[in-house]
Amino acid sequence: MHLLAFPNPSELSLSVRASALVFEDPKSRELLARIELVGPSELNALIIGETGTGKELVARHIHQLSPRKQGPFLAVNCAALSENLIESELFGHEKGAFTGAVSTKQGWFEAAAGGTLFLDEIGDLPQPMQVKLLRVLQEREVVRVGSHKPIPIDVRLVAATNVKLEEAVLAGRFREDLYYRLNVAALHLPPLRQRPGDILPLAHHFLRFYGHRLGCPETALSPAAEQAILGHGWPGNIRELENALHHALLVARDRTIVPGDLNLSPMRVRALPQEEREPGFEDLERLLEALCAQGEPDLYGRVEKILFAAAYRQCQRNQLATARLLGISRHVARAKLIQHGLLSLAGGLGGRVEKPEPLAAPSGLFPAHRPLAATAPPDRPVADAAADWWGF
Repeated sequence: MHLLAFPNPSELSLSVRASALVFEDPKSRELLARIELVGPSELNALIIGETGTGKELVARHIHQLSPRKQGPFLAVNCAALSENLIESELFGHEKGAFTGAVSTKQGWFEAAAGGTLFLDEIGDLPQPMQVKLLRVLQEREVVRVGSHKPIPIDVRLVAATNVKLEEAVLAGRFREDLYYRLNVAALHLPPLRQRPGDILPLAHHFLRFYGHRLGCPETALSPAAEQAILGHGWPGNIRELENALHHALLVARDRTIVPGDLNLSPMRVRALPQEEREPGFEDLERLLEALCAQGEPDLYGRVEKILFAAAYRQCQRNQLATARLLGISRHVARAKLIQHGLLSLAGGLGGRVEKPEPLAAPSGLFPAHRPLAATAPPDRPVADAAADWWGF
């Protein structure tokens, strides 16, 4: 079994990132073969995948395969950096450049000299910083805040994102030129539910790891527990699987883990295959084509609001779950919810405030198959049919 793990996993604090990755599923083996082609090069790499799929582990493996493996590997979460200090963090600053700059400080690009800099969640980088990052990649030099002197850098950049940057480019949230600069070697890391061959090997790895840490190395999974693990959708990916095994080891009796020990939510079932979802999307496509033909005003904004409202209700007004459902970052989801009046600025990160207008909750994000003719009779505007289709 080809296993990737952090150097000292026992020292890691709990987080949303994956702490181990295996390549047993055919999709994972294809990914590993591509990583082994990209790793020894000097190309910038872009890793695309949901939160908790193992993007940092892939970045570290790329570094270990490269001629820079003796240099530093530094990981930075762009979403965790303060917008006011992000330029200083990445590019450094001079003493006295701003209030609190009591000494000169290197940025992450300088600190990673001779090695690899991993920028996680690059889709959350503010647009002014996107411009400056593009210049750094083009000129291979940084200018510290408060200075006019360029400093050459020798760094390989590996970036990662859990949002679809192509859509962010089309929406004007991400610079197209920076996207192409980063997307020289793209690595698509599928979610755990799409690589089922990795699920049990990972489960057994976590069982051994936490079994030794907790003093119960002989604890095993019952056949029913294995079936429960294989049938779960794992929206939290590898990190959710790790937490489930950790919990199960704490509560299991007689050294055997049963399904109830895993504490899996019954609502988190594996998503339907694409072919089973297609009819509903065909109805949606026909309805949108009709709306376009009718020339509805502000069609994009109205459809976007309906989509975010439906997703927000489906996720019980949880911003992070809404972002995951739509495949975007939480910051983008929150901005859109505020923009469309579905979330108050006073709501904070929790977002649990009253919406300005009540919306009836549909049974799901996309309703069951309904023929367009039945939805939009000749004497009703197509826009009214759209409201019916989405459950309004």
